[in-house]
Amino acid sequence: MLMPSHVLPMIGSPLLSIRELTAKYLVGSSSPPVPALFKVDLDVWSGEIVGVLGESGAGKSTLAAAILRMLPAGAESVGSILFQGQELQQLDEARCRTIRGAQIARIVQEPGLCLNPVMRVGDQIAEVVRAHGRHDRKSRREQSEAMLREVGFSNVERVYKAYPHQLSGGELHRIAIAQALVCRPKLVIADEPTRSLDVTAQGEILNVLRETHCKFGSALIFITHNPALLAGFADRVIIMYAGRIVEGGPVARVFRKPLHPYTKGLLRLFPNSGPNAGWKRLERLPEIPGTLTEEDLLTPGCVFEPRCSARTAVCRSDAPVVEVQDDQRVSCFHHGE
Repeated sequence: MLMPSHVLPMIGSPLLSIRELTAKYLVGSSSPPVPALFKVDLDVWSGEIVGVLGESGAGKSTLAAAILRMLPAGAESVGSILFQGQELQQLDEARCRTIRGAQIARIVQEPGLCLNPVMRVGDQIAEVVRAHGRHDRKSRREQSEAMLREVGFSNVERVYKAYPHQLSGGELHRIAIAQALVCRPKLVIADEPTRSLDVTAQGEILNVLRETHCKFGSALIFITHNPALLAGFADRVIIMYAGRIVEGGPVARVFRKPLHPYTKGLLRLFPNSGPNAGWKRLERLPEIPGTLTEEDLLTPGCVFEPRCSARTAVCRSDAPVVEVQDDQRVSCFHHGE
């Protein structure tokens, strides 16, 4: 169980508590299921920001989909997902629809692809309000316009009446945030919300998320492959590899002194996040050697062993257990070496 870095969210029970969550994708009748998550344990407290960090294919988006009960057809999951004390895994689809958007909301990667191209964006925000409450048209519009102001729009009338193609990429991402927050959910999941933006626009969207988080107090799960986005933004970070959480703890501590070899390698790929920030001129760019294969996922040992420079015989035969060092948790036989 990963504990948050600050005191307030530790009071009482976690808002979200995940235990032994395992998910598999069925790829065909003649092929075995492909594991995407393996025995994931995670607690999220009200009001905190948790970063989920890892390469593509690490299981980050699958974790988000599992929490939202939006895994695709042909996928199966087992384990426990408790949200405000309610077991989400036991709910039918009709009940899940009442929770999505109202209590758990998602900010998507590409809002331009998810918005209806022939519907004004303001009406699309208002539609979220209509789906989760008994409000008349005037009230829905007022709530939507207020939310547009909260995410930084000054010319609300213009934006409300605009169609998606009339707005910039950064503006569309603000619309996505407005849609997610308009019903004041308790938990927001942002899945790579700045991936398609330039550095300037990324900073603007992070500022919007920081400001709205401070005002509304929703817990935020921020999924990214870029650790630089989490520094100074998230309270805690969990590192995912091959559907497993391999390390977790306060962002500052994990980035300053990573324990798992994968975390060390990942932070070296981004010059402004690790303990030795910056690349030297003409220095060979760092890399994590090897690739993850389906055979690795079925190993009885450590799934990172084939790519790890610190591996020993025990890494191939036994799976590491979670060990605690201060408030940092890691799954590695040779952590910190």
